[in-house]
Amino acid sequence: MRLLPGASASRLPSPLLSLPRIRPRCVPASSSACRAASSSPGGGGDGGARKPWLFVGLGNPGKVYQGTRHNVGFEMIDVIAEAEGISLSSMQFKAMVGKGRIGDAPIMLAKPQTFMNASGESVGQLVSYFKIPLNQVVVMYDDLDLPFAKLRLLPKGGHGGHNGMRSIVNHLKQSRDFPRLRIGIGRPPGKMDPANFVLRPFTKKEQEELDFTFHRGLEAVRIMVLEGFNKSATYVNTVQSEMLNR
Repeated sequence: MRLLPGASASRLPSPLLSLPRIRPRCVPASSSACRAASSSPGGGGDGGARKPWLFVGLGNPGKVYQGTRHNVGFEMIDVIAEAEGISLSSMQFKAMVGKGRIGDAPIMLAKPQTFMNASGESVGQLVSYFKIPLNQVVVMYDDLDLPFAKLRLLPKGGHGGHNGMRSIVNHLKQSRDFPRLRIGIGRPPGKMDPANFVLRPFTKKEQEELDFTFHRGLEAVRIMVLEGFNKSATYVNTVQSEMLNR
């Protein structure tokens, strides 16, 4: 999903309030990962390497953007942080950063504060400074081309027209070989300008649906860190179809 030119706070008629979210809990359908989180060594198949996983959520900073479709990446990071007891209290390389562990595996959470279209300025510096392998850099962001509340986890790919992802690719020396968790926000109704659509808040029903999406995203992160990317991708990309078609 791209933030089109001119999609700025000044276009909004009034500040948007942050919408409440259901508190994350471990998903019962995959409780093994929850149990493993307290006892199993982490690494997700990284051969004992102790480089942290870096989970980056994309969005725009400031209260005016809270609770909007374009900020679901930020919200996904907030859910992980709360569930795992990680405080996003440090400002490093133009991002709010928190560090912690899932099981024995170190993880970092980051919310770039550069505004969406310059996200790569922050991500590139974080990856370079902490020497994080690109296959452990997972970017989470909104996607207009996915149905609302659907997730898609991929090991690599292009930017798909999303300006935040385009910026990240540019600052990673044009490499596209890093995982991404796409969070579907659906298409704008009628002839609504996509730039206006992504800055709109969610309805109450959408909010409830999105909470389940965040639960699945949280479980996917736990599986990824503890059991490997492939198992997490299988969980994300296959278990949703029945849930979303009920």
